[in-house]
Parts: sequence; structure tokens; C-alpha cells
Amino acid sequence: MSLPVLLTQHIVRRPQRIALLQHIAEQGSITRAAKSAGLSYKAAWDAIDELNNLAQKPLVERSVGGKGGGGAKLSVEGERVLRLYQRLQTLQAQVLEAAEDSGDLDLLGRLMLRTSARNQLHGTVQDIASHGRNDLVRLALAGGLTLQAQITHDSTLRLELQSGTEVVALIKAGWLELSAIGQPAKSGHNSLDGQIEEISEAEDGPSEVRIALPNGQILCALAQPEQIKNLGLNVGSPVQTTFAPSLVILGTPL
Repeated sequence: MSLPVLLTQHIVRRPQRIALLQHIAEQGSITRAAKSAGLSYKAAWDAIDELNNLAQKPLVERSVGGKGGGGAKLSVEGERVLRLYQRLQTLQAQVLEAAEDSGDLDLLGRLMLRTSARNQLHGTVQDIASHGRNDLVRLALAGGLTLQAQITHDSTLRLELQSGTEVVALIKAGWLELSAIGQPAKSGHNSLDGQIEEISEAEDGPSEVRIALPNGQILCALAQPEQIKNLGLNVGSPVQTTFAPSLVILGTPL
């Protein structure tokens, strides 16, 4: 089975994050792997969430009760991606030797897009419905989940979207609304159910809520401590996330 195009490009463009898989395989712990990779514990999990969300299957699985504060291991898919990364390391050296000068690499670097959006979900265009100047794009996520994005028709044409196109859906953490499962979502809004894996409280400001979806993808939401308390949310609690299709940004490979 081939890797998703967007994950393959991520491997090529951001090898330092894929290298984290090597550290996890060697250390068996997120804490030790992060230290070995020169990352904070949070930065390591952010990288893992991004990789898991871009893959068809999770690459890293949390091992409950692991030593060192955050046990983890590679899934079968993660081991396969790591083998691919190791093969690409040899090709990377050849590419660097082939570059005519350092300006070539600087140009490539400027063309590689990074985004501040915490939520980056890999999906495939299922269908596109026209609504005047806007299009409603339905995406199929892993595990049978779906979501909708509302973009302009011009954007649909510019991104060359059609049924089967692989895309990344970008959603800022602050755009997600949390509620108890079963609560009626606003008309036309996306609704995804999951389970809270972690709540990171901030000294001043909203807490970050890490939500595991049934398909293994991860969502990060921001919520005020008062809201979390009023909803009775804790680690392990089921939770519903809702967001408008107009808040979903779509991206495709260059």
C-alpha cells in the first residue's frame, strides 16, 4: 500500500520530524525520544499528532504505563514509514551534492509551506457541491469520518480539486467548539466525536485540549478552564467538537 502523497512530501520536506520515529523506536518513550531528538515533550507530541493526522493509519501508538513518563511505540505503519525515511536519507545526500549552489536550497526552502494551524487532517475529496460563488467540499477522512469545507469556486479551480484529490484540512485550535456528545450541532456545522487524551492548563489564558478521534487522528482545541469545568470534561471524557465549514482551509501539494 502506497503512502498518502501529502505524507510522502512531508517525509522529504521535514525529515527532522520523521527522524523522531527513529528515536521512538530506539527509546520506547516519548520523554526519552524527545530528549534524544532535542525537542520538548510537547513539541514531540505535536510532531506525532501531525504525522498521525497525515497518515492513513497512526504511525505512533501510546503505550499505557510506559516507563519514563509517556511510553510509545511505532505501529506497523510507523515502522514502514521509518524504513522509507532511512532509504531516503541516502537519496537526500545525493540531492545535496547535485545542487548547483546554496541558493538552490534557499529557493526550495521558501517554497515549502508551514502553517500555524494546529489541526492538519489528511483527507480525500469525496464530492463538490456548488452554492453560488462558493463550493461545499466534502472530505473523506480515515476510518469513515467526513467533514465539509466551504471555499470559493475560484479556490476549487486554483487547487484543481476533484473527486479523489488528496488534501490537508487546516483548522485552528481556537475555531473548535466543545460540547457534550449528543448535543445538537449548529445547522450545517461539522461535528466530530472523540475522547479527551490530555488537558494542558495555561497560567494565563485558555487550556489546550487534545482529542483523539475514533480513526486515530488528533484534534487540538482551546477552551477556557471555566468551560471545561462546566462541561465536566476530564482526561478520558467523551467530547463533541463542532466547527463551521467556512473555517476549514484546504491545502494541496505544490
